[in-house]
Amino acid sequence: MTINCKGKLIDLSTPKVMGILNVTPDSFFDGGRYKDETSIIKQVENMLSEGATFIDVGAYSSRPNAPFVSEDEELQRIVPIIKLLVSHFPDSIISVDTFRSQVAKVTINEGAAMINDISAGFLDNNMLPTIADLKVPYIMMHMRGTPQTMQTLTQYDNLVKAINYYFSERIVKARDLGIIDLILDPGFGFAKTLEQNFELLNKFELLNIADLPVLAGISRKSMIYKTLDLTAKEALNGTTALHMIALQKGAKILRVHDVKEAKECITLYNKLDA
Repeated sequence: MTINCKGKLIDLSTPKVMGILNVTPDSFFDGGRYKDETSIIKQVENMLSEGATFIDVGAYSSRPNAPFVSEDEELQRIVPIIKLLVSHFPDSIISVDTFRSQVAKVTINEGAAMINDISAGFLDNNMLPTIADLKVPYIMMHMRGTPQTMQTLTQYDNLVKAINYYFSERIVKARDLGIIDLILDPGFGFAKTLEQNFELLNKFELLNIADLPVLAGISRKSMIYKTLDLTAKEALNGTTALHMIALQKGAKILRVHDVKEAKECITLYNKLDA
């Protein structure tokens, strides 16, 4: 189970960590924290030294009811960051969190290695053809609607069945276009209630369709801090607890705010799995 990132083969049979770098002013946990070159470089340096395999950079907050950001503004935010990271960390594997094909094209041409799309191509009809042309790994997430509308679209007859049906259609379309490296993200918190998020985690192993790696993005999310009556800032312990469950149920990538703790979780999991 490998993916090709700029000629570097990454073996996902052993779980890996994807560190989150939000360069938005309004992300739910770290919005506005990384707004100058020094703080950005320091944070990425920390995440890489703590064991992150991927750095996922986003310039459009996808939290529920997040404000709309134009394509021009997204590009203005993210392109300088990609250039900065490529120059300082040339061997790093940079993922770009975007649902826009033009942002994907520009950032890959600037040195990013993969695209993480919350909409699996549904919010931009040019995304899948663009990924096929760029020949980069593609993370496709399950969501309904947009960040502005998704929390009104949480009615499912069978949640996991609906997600797998969604992915099966997306996989066929991607394969028909020649996209090779696919990663599935079931989208915790995206068009799902708190209870549905726990149902999804409880049945996470059922997402292992087509023998593709599955990513778990649960770091500090509301399913944790609302259940425990905490804030996102206080949700690290709960995050780690759920990360172990995700790993035991087959997660191959943990997308996280806290790399050191996620890496420790994987190390302990590997001992169980040995």
